[in-house]
Amino acid sequence: MPTKVRVAAVQAEPRWLDLRGGVAQTIELIETAAAGGARLIAFPETFLPGYPWWLWLDSVSWGQGFFARYRTNSMTVGRTEFRRIADAARRHRIHVLLGFSERCGTSLYMSQCLIDERGVLLGVRRKPELTALEHKIFQPGERSDQYVFRTEIGRIGVHGGSEQLHLPERRELERTGAQVHIVSWPGFIIARDVEWGVRVNNAATLWYAVVGQLNVIAACSIMDVAGSETRRGPDSAKQLVRGPGGHARIYAPGGDELAKPLSGHEEGILYADLELDLSFESAA
Repeated sequence: MPTKVRVAAVQAEPRWLDLRGGVAQTIELIETAAAGGARLIAFPETFLPGYPWWLWLDSVSWGQGFFARYRTNSMTVGRTEFRRIADAARRHRIHVLLGFSERCGTSLYMSQCLIDERGVLLGVRRKPELTALEHKIFQPGERSDQYVFRTEIGRIGVHGGSEQLHLPERRELERTGAQVHIVSWPGFIIARDVEWGVRVNNAATLWYAVVGQLNVIAACSIMDVAGSETRRGPDSAKQLVRGPGGHARIYAPGGDELAKPLSGHEEGILYADLELDLSFESAA
């Protein structure tokens, strides 16, 4: 197992409600990260087909128009779109942590999957703790401690967005034995003229690096305004939720930033070289 590994964190705007376009975008980002020397790339929460920001709008009748399209453009594990991403991981010899809306039967889940550099699916984790709005379209996953994956590049723990706010005790983190903690954020936005998420969510992400003594990768989507899914919608509704949203970060154990952040509106990839033997589990 290596003691140093180059990783990549995505900060990009999804291809809203367009699974085919989103898969092409995902593969392009995988290719770019691999060309940059990364052995692991992390994507934001529900990057495919984008986080359903329309849930935040006051106009329920207007938001209803997105439900059918969101379901149709959600991804099923094992189907053609999924296999294309797994094949890209194999061809470019890179681990992929993907956040996506998973369609399974009649249900949708906020899922994360980890695919290794051979294109093998190591596991799918369905977010067990949803916000009240997320419950409107998603089902919660099973509560489980199994969110740490053992890979050729180290032990990788994964969480989705709002789960970060339920901070575990240090001994719980130690028990998992993770060396790298990945959080997939959907984007940090302003809702109803009140700042939401930026300071609180960045603080939660940083907590894992400082208290948990973990390498932390935080991928984050860019979000323009609610209604970006179609570039339509009433202006009054769009003003209720607006971006830019992008706050991807990579931290070393202790909290030092390892990559220069992009601006909130800027799309790109953050790179960093993680020292795995600096995590508390390796140092113990």
